[in-house]
Amino acid sequence: MPAHAPAAPDERSALAGYLRQQQDAFRNAAFGLTDQQAGLRTTASALTVGSLIKHVTLVSRSWLDVALAAPERPAFGPSAEGATEAWLAAWTWTESDSLAEALRAFDEVSASILAAVAQADLDTPAPVPDAPWFPKDVASWSVRWVWFHVIEEIARHAGHADIVREALDGATSIELLAGREGWPEMPFVKPWRPAAA
Repeated sequence: MPAHAPAAPDERSALAGYLRQQQDAFRNAAFGLTDQQAGLRTTASALTVGSLIKHVTLVSRSWLDVALAAPERPAFGPSAEGATEAWLAAWTWTESDSLAEALRAFDEVSASILAAVAQADLDTPAPVPDAPWFPKDVASWSVRWVWFHVIEEIARHAGHADIVREALDGATSIELLAGREGWPEMPFVKPWRPAAA
């Protein structure tokens, strides 16, 4: 994907373009990593590229459920049984985790979101989930708001993944994108390549 979201003739195309752009940032951050490297902590926090992909997959799926269930509440929400365990598991990269599998799950939910953006009525009210971090004075948001929030959520964590990856091996997001897409080497951008063994 190019370094910028595509030009969009309408709101729905813009939503899809920016969602796709931010989703793709995780493929950049993970480019060339092994399963072990995906689980390395490189900053003072516990964040890893792999755990960020798992977390964003879970959160994206949760918001997709909100949008698809609107105007009703989704069956599984933040206060549902098992939600805490799922949330904690998504923040953890284990020895049995695989980057290929994490990206497959992420790609699956990302594609489902893009399909929903193309079809869902943006004005449908989506009930505010029942959790302490959501406002109590708002009964519902629109599905439009949900998609904008997903962009915000993905972008925030894509930035985290960029920092974790750069601390791992010095690779920046533009260098990784250039490497993934096979850009020619330029004085100001050198496509990332794995270090010689």
